[in-house]
Parts: sequence; C-alpha cells; structure tokens
Amino acid sequence: MMTGKVSVFLSTALTLFLSVLPAQAMEYVGPPILDDKVSVGLLPPVEQRLPAVPFVADLESRGQVPGRQGGSLTMLMKSAKDTRQMYVYGYARLVKYDLDFNLVPDILESYEETDGGRTFTLHLRPGHKWSDGAPFTTADFLYFWEDMALNEDLYASGPPTYLQVMGQPAQVEALDETTIRYHFPMPNPDFLPGLAQAIPSQIYAPKHYLSQFHPNYRPLEELMAEAEAAGQRNWAAVHLKNGRYYRYEKVDLPTLQPWVVQNEAPADRFIFTRNPYYYKVDSNGLQLPYFDEVIFNVTEEKLISGKAATGDVDLQARYLRFDDVTLLKRNEASHDYDTYLWRIAKGAHQAILPNLTVKDPVFRELIRDVRFRRALSLGINRHEINRVIYFGLAVEGQNTMLPQSPLYKEQYRSEWAQFDLKQANALLDEMGLKRNWDGARLGPDGKPIEIIVETSGSTEQADILELITDSWWELGIKIFTKPLSKETLQRRIFSGQTQMTMDSGFENGLATADMAPNDLAPVTQAQYQWSEWGEYFETNQNGGNAPDMDIGTALMDLRQQWYLAETKDDRKKIWHQMLQLHADKLPTIGLVAGVMQPVVVAKGLRNIPTEGLWNWDPGAHFGLYGMDYFFWDKDSLTAQATD
Repeated sequence: MMTGKVSVFLSTALTLFLSVLPAQAMEYVGPPILDDKVSVGLLPPVEQRLPAVPFVADLESRGQVPGRQGGSLTMLMKSAKDTRQMYVYGYARLVKYDLDFNLVPDILESYEETDGGRTFTLHLRPGHKWSDGAPFTTADFLYFWEDMALNEDLYASGPPTYLQVMGQPAQVEALDETTIRYHFPMPNPDFLPGLAQAIPSQIYAPKHYLSQFHPNYRPLEELMAEAEAAGQRNWAAVHLKNGRYYRYEKVDLPTLQPWVVQNEAPADRFIFTRNPYYYKVDSNGLQLPYFDEVIFNVTEEKLISGKAATGDVDLQARYLRFDDVTLLKRNEASHDYDTYLWRIAKGAHQAILPNLTVKDPVFRELIRDVRFRRALSLGINRHEINRVIYFGLAVEGQNTMLPQSPLYKEQYRSEWAQFDLKQANALLDEMGLKRNWDGARLGPDGKPIEIIVETSGSTEQADILELITDSWWELGIKIFTKPLSKETLQRRIFSGQTQMTMDSGFENGLATADMAPNDLAPVTQAQYQWSEWGEYFETNQNGGNAPDMDIGTALMDLRQQWYLAETKDDRKKIWHQMLQLHADKLPTIGLVAGVMQPVVVAKGLRNIPTEGLWNWDPGAHFGLYGMDYFFWDKDSLTAQATD
C-alpha cells in the first residue's frame, strides 16, 4: 500500500516530469547566422546555450503564429539615449504581464507568493546563462542585495524603496543556486508588479562582470586609482557607470534581453544583435528572438514622421503623433507599409500640470488655491481641442481611469471639466482677483497674472495651448508657451522653477483595485505637479520636502491604507477615495484621453496586432506583444536579402 509521503512524492515528481517533458522532447533549432561560430567552437550548440527548461512561447494562444529566424528590423530614434528603449521593447522580465495583464513567470521558471503576500520564492531556470555565457544564478541576486543595495557608497539612502515596506527592509536568502526568497515584515503588493515594469525594479546584477569594479572583490586602492584615471570621483561612480543595465550603453555589460548592443555612443546608428543564450524557444523549437538584429538609426525628431512616411523604417511608433496620421496614411501604398492605430491607455493623453511645489511665492499662493485650479479647468474648451486636434476621436475630460477600467466613474472625468467661463470668472472674483484697465487679473502682488507653460516642444502641445490661450484670456489670465528640451524642462521642474507644464496624466488608465495607486500619490520626482514631494518619498526623506498641502498628505495616507488593506473591497474603496480627491481638488487638469497612437508597420512583418494598446506601464509599448516574436514572412525575408 502506498504511503502518504510516497504518494505525495510521486505526484510531485509526475507533475514536474510532465511540465518539462515538452521542452526536453523538443528538438532545438539555433539561428543560422550563428552556425559558423558554433562550427569553429566560438559558441556551444544551441542545446547547451539554452536553459535546461527554456521558456516555450505558446504563440497560438496569444493570437500569433510561429515564425522564422533571420533578418533585421530598422527603427528611428532621436538620440543615443534612446538605446534604453531596446530594454523596454525586449521586455524580458523575471515576471511579466500577459495580454490580459496577469502576472506570469518569464525569466523565472516559477514563483510562489505566500504568507499573505510577505514572502516571495523565486525559481530560476537551471542552466540559464547571461549573454556572454556566464551562469545566471542566485549569486547575481545576492550580489545586488549584499554588495550593492546594502552598500552606502552605492545606495546612500539604504536599499531601494521597492525592497522595503514601511521603511523596513526585506530579508533575502538564497536557498540554492536557482532558488531565492524575499521575506518582508508586512505584505508587499508592489514586489511582483515592480519586476514586470517597463523599467523593472532591479534585484539582480551580473556578479561576474560588476565585481571587478567593487572593493569587496578588488583592492580599494586599485579601484580608486582606476577611477581617477577614468575621470570619475570614486569607485562607486565607476561601478554605477558600468552597471546601468537598462540604458543599453555598454557593449561589455552582460544582459538577459533578446538583443545585445554592439556599439556605444557617440554614433548615429546603433546595432543590437541577437543574444545567443536567450532563454526562449517557439513551439517548433526555434530559439528566439526571430530577428538577427535590430537597428536604431538616429535622426532629428522633426524628421522621423517624414522618414517613416517614405519607408525608411520597418516599425515605428515612438516620436509619431496623432497629427501624423494623415501624412502616414497618404503614403502607405507607395512605400509598402500599413499604419495601425493603437489606443493610448493613459489617464489623460494631455494634461495641464500646475507645479504645486513651485518656488515662486506669488504663483505658489495662487496655484495652491483650489478655486484657481478649478477656474482654469472650467476655462478650457475641451470639445474644441478634441474637434480641432483629434478629429473628435478622443475622450474629453479630467485625468482619471478610462471606461475600460473597473474603477471608472463618469463623474471623475466630467467634474470641473465643462466649458463654463461664467462659473470660472465667479471663482476668480471670489478669490478677490480684480481686473485692471485692459481686463487682466491682478495677482496677490498687484501685478497682472501671467503664466508660463513650459513644454517639451511638441507641436501637438503648442496647438492645444494656442486654443487655451484665447479662453484663459476671457478669464483675464495671460499664458505664454516656452518650449524646452526634455532634459532642461525636467531640471527646471525638479528645481521648482517651472510654474506649469503639459504632459500626459496617469500612466495606467486601466488600473484595477489590486494595482498599487502610486500614480495618484506623490511618490516620485517625475510627477511634475508635485516633484518636491515625490523626491522626498523617493529618497527616503533625504531630498525634497514632505507634502505640506492637505491633498498631498491625504493621498499619501490613503496610499498607506491601501497597502495595509486586507480585502479587495477595502482596496477598491481606497482607490475611489483617491480618484474622487483628484476629481475634486484637481492637482492635474486633464484635457483629453484615449487618443490613437500611429504605428507604422512594413509589409511582411508578422505577429504585430492591427489593434493594440500603446502604454508604458503596464505594457512596455511593443514589449507587451513580444518583439522577440515579431518576424518577416518568407517572401519579405527573401526580398530583403536581395536588396
């Protein structure tokens, strides 16, 4: 008679056997472009390059088809900094979002979440290797935790916030070479979603490569001498420069992504070749990615739409805007491409972001008065913006959830969003803002109110602001548009110099109650409406300043309550409280949402959906659909080879 322990053992063994049998029984096919390196011994055969249990992509279940290896893909970017988009598009993550936005293992073979969301046990794929062939093991996770996160020279404020809960750090334990466990003192609902982000929470690093720059593995005197010779202030600066994995700027830095960068800046062309140790295969055993290389050609941003329209790209969405659609559609037939329209899933495609932490004391007093923000919102003709700029196809209203989100309420989008100059003027009168002889409103200092709206220089934003200029003057308020480079704009916002800017709203307009409401609270400096408060949180209170307005403190309190909530109903109630605060207090002033993103796709490219979602988080833009699954069909590949 079979004992209970033996029965459990056999059941577990059978389950394991069945789960790995398809991969073990499969005949793997390496890409032909690597055959010569294999034949002369520069690379091992594909069976030795793959993990023992590779990820087998079930493309059919995703509405895609198995493809063929080979060919290159060309895209356009505006600067060398755009190499980091390759990390986004590649979207190889420990865990990732599937097409239904469920979290699933990816680089990991599996994971368990136990102890009420306090403990996470991650299982690596045995035999998984970095792009240079070195083993990828839990030693790389311990290196990040022990040698980086706990090192004050690298992380002066202590471990990153995603490895803490309420200021208390995780306990990290490697159980063996392929099993690592993270235990938090309280539930950490951010941990797994953070690993699936477009720029994910970093919890591992290539120890075999980065340890050469670390004093735990090299004499400090040697490292400091090398730092001085390289013009760096200390060893930590050298370590940081060589370990910025997401920037895709170092040829020598090993990666787990589908493609590996082959050249460094300065350059006007960046080439990414396939990772020979990539961990995925398709259902026919072909090692992914399908493309042998991806090429980023660098050009001026203003030229990208024109070049896309004349067939200079194979795939392009970045730096294309809705106002490019007419040009793109007109040139499709003559240049062998299609223009797909994907829905942008942000809470607002464009929003006015008043800087609640601006240094200017006069404007600070004005913009912190909710009546002023409400008046500005009521003074915007969103219907005109939608009709003139977006052909009436956008969703008008405030920055909030989209109708597809289970958290959506129409009142959140419509509150203070009607075009009502009479009510807007009444609010400004109530504030005591009198008009002078030419109708201009006078601020608390007795001077006419003039608002400078600083932008990243897009024509779309300029066109919108031109429409707003006239209606705000009906309120007695003059605005001036000041286009800047993105880097300059961020510096000015972060230093409190910018009065107001225009940007997108909530990153995720499709949120559910189980997703952390971080878009809604000041948790990062990159939230331009309150960057000073976000910096305070982001730096563990070592920079910026704590929220000093009721809305800031209320949203942070509600965010903390969400993390402590034990039921979905409780989390849902907290989400609605936060959304209502945004609708009523208007820390941002939404304009339109649901705008379509043009995606140029060359004829013959396969596995790219005609209708898709263009979103940063969750989604990673092309990453959600698996750029490692895109391929040229046979006829297109043959034609490309003869060009």
